[in-house]
Amino acid sequence: MESLDLNVLKTAAHWHKTGYPVTLITVVQTWGSAPRPPGALLALRNDGVIAGSVSGGCVEDDLINRVKQGQSFSKPALLVYGVSKDEAARFGLPCGGTLRLVEEPLQDAAWIDELLSRTSSHKLVRRTLDLRSGEVTLAEGKRGQSLFFDESYLSVSFGPGWRLLLIGAGQLSQILAQMAQACGFEVLICDPRQEYLVGGQLEAVQYLSGMPDDVVLDLVPDPHTAIVALTHDPKLDDMALMEALKSAAFYVGALGSRRNTAARKERLKEFDLNPAQINRLHGPVGLNIGSRSPAEIAVSILAEILAVKNGVLSVQKKSLEEYPAKENKEQVIS
Repeated sequence: MESLDLNVLKTAAHWHKTGYPVTLITVVQTWGSAPRPPGALLALRNDGVIAGSVSGGCVEDDLINRVKQGQSFSKPALLVYGVSKDEAARFGLPCGGTLRLVEEPLQDAAWIDELLSRTSSHKLVRRTLDLRSGEVTLAEGKRGQSLFFDESYLSVSFGPGWRLLLIGAGQLSQILAQMAQACGFEVLICDPRQEYLVGGQLEAVQYLSGMPDDVVLDLVPDPHTAIVALTHDPKLDDMALMEALKSAAFYVGALGSRRNTAARKERLKEFDLNPAQINRLHGPVGLNIGSRSPAEIAVSILAEILAVKNGVLSVQKKSLEEYPAKENKEQVIS
C-alpha cells in the first residue's frame, strides 16, 4: 500500500494520459483546527471526479461545483476558504479556521512519472512548483524537510520521510507494514528465518535476511526511524533492541506481556546499556485498546508510533497491578 498522496498523483497522471483535464490542489497553510494538514493533496477531474482530500468534504464540494461551472486557471492560483466565521461554518471548517490552497492545472504528467519512479526506489523527492510560470522541478529530498510556501514557490517532499524497521516477518508484520506505508513510512522487515521470508511479500517493502542486530547497525537509525521487535525470540529481539536503544531512533518497541517486558529489561541490563536507554523501550508495544487479533494489535502499535512521532504524550501505560488478570495475557501474535 502506497502513501495516500502518491496514490493521488498516480491517479492524476492516469487521468491526464487518458485525456481528462486535471487540476492538482494542495493544502499550503491552515489556521485553527484543520481536518487536513499542509501538503495534503487532491486531484480534480474536469467532470468533478476527485481523488484525495483537502478538508472534511465541504471544500471539496465547492471545488467540484467550480470546475463543473467551467471555472479554471491556466496557471497556479491561490484559493482561500474560511476567512470569516460565517464562511468557515459554510465550508465545515472549525470556528475561525482558515484553509489556503494552491490550485494547479496539470499540464504535463512526465514529472509525476519521474517522481513515482524515484519514490518506488525508496528515494525522498522534493517537488517545487513555481506559481508564476507553473514550472515543476524535482530534487533530492532530505528527511525532516517541511512544506515551504511563500506565494511564489511551493515545495513539498514525497516519499519515505520516515522509516519503520520490523524485526520478524510474521502475519502481524505484514499487516502493520501496510498500515505504516499508508502513513508515509518506508518499511523494512528483517528476519533471518527463511521459512518466514519465503511466503507472500508485500510490494515496496524491503525484506532483509541478515541478523537483526547487524541490520540495525547497517541502517544507522536516525530521529525519523522507528524499530519494533515482533519475533518473541530473545536471540533475535534482544540483540536488535540493544543496538536500537543506543541509536537515535525516535521509537523502539517490543511485543510481549508486561512480565516478559520486565524480564527483557533485566536481560538488557547485562549489555552495555544505561538505565535511560533501557527505559526508552516501549513494552508491551502499542496503546491499550484491548486488541487481540493481528489487525487490532497492528492498529495499537502504529497508533503509539504516531503518537510519539507527533509529540503526543501517551498516558495509557498502566502498572501490572492495575490490569485485571485477563488483561495480563501475553501478546502472542507473530
